[in-house]
This record gives sequence, C-alpha cells and structure tokens, in this order.
Amino acid sequence: MNDAIKQNLQARAVRYLAKREYSRLELAKKLADHAPAPETLSEVLDALEQRGWLSAERVVEQVLHGRRNKFGSLRIRHELKEKGIAEHLIDAAMSNLKETELQAAREVWRKKFGVIPENLKERSKQARFLAGRGFSSGVIRQVLACSDDEI
Repeated sequence: MNDAIKQNLQARAVRYLAKREYSRLELAKKLADHAPAPETLSEVLDALEQRGWLSAERVVEQVLHGRRNKFGSLRIRHELKEKGIAEHLIDAAMSNLKETELQAAREVWRKKFGVIPENLKERSKQARFLAGRGFSSGVIRQVLACSDDEI
C-alpha cells in the first residue's frame, strides 16, 4: 500500500510540474494534504530531485525570465525567498540582475509615466510606483534624475 501511495503522490507531483516549475517548498505545500506522512512526501520529493524533475535552478530561471523586465531585484529576491529557494542561488541570480536593473527601471517608468516629474507630489508618486515594483532607492533616484534626452 505504501508504494501505491508514493506512486499516486509522484504522479500528482509530475502533473503539477508538467504545467510549470515548482520549488520544493511549493510542491510540498501542494502535496501535503495527499501525503499520509511527511516522510513519504520527503521521499517522493527527493526522488523527483534525483531524476532532475524538481530543480531550484530552473525555478530561479523561470522567475527571472518572467519578472526581470517588470520588477526590481528587491521584489524578485522576496519572491524567490517565499518559494524557499536557497540563499546562494538567490545571490547568484541577483548579481546578474543588478547589471540590467537600471535599464529595466527606466523602461517600466517610461511605459507608465514617460514624463519627468514637475513637482514634488508627482516625483513622490513616481518613486512610490517604482518602489512598489521592487526597485532600490538608488535606482529610483537615477531614473527620476534622468534628462529628457535619456527618456
């Protein structure tokens, strides 16, 4: 019976993974209600990782690919932490992301506003928007200080 439960759990996990990449933590949460014991769930997840079907590296790639043009490194870092990704993988991803963050922030700002703020109220509004997207204060200052030539 234990093997049948493991096979059922593994089949459910593979169906989830066929739709998108999941981190180990996310998949464990989705499967927790269907596992009779935490040890069984852990064994199934270990087997999926050994086969290469469950990969934290691919989750990081997927999140970066989908978010790098819309969000800043702070928001992406937070999302990866929420997914239970290891710190060393997050740090490696962030080092690559920092290089293009200013360009992404300018593009997001240009699509939303495209006009240099004329007063403090407008500047604050634009800064809050960019901060909400996860861009750092230094990047926000650079974006809002650009001249009309750079837009």
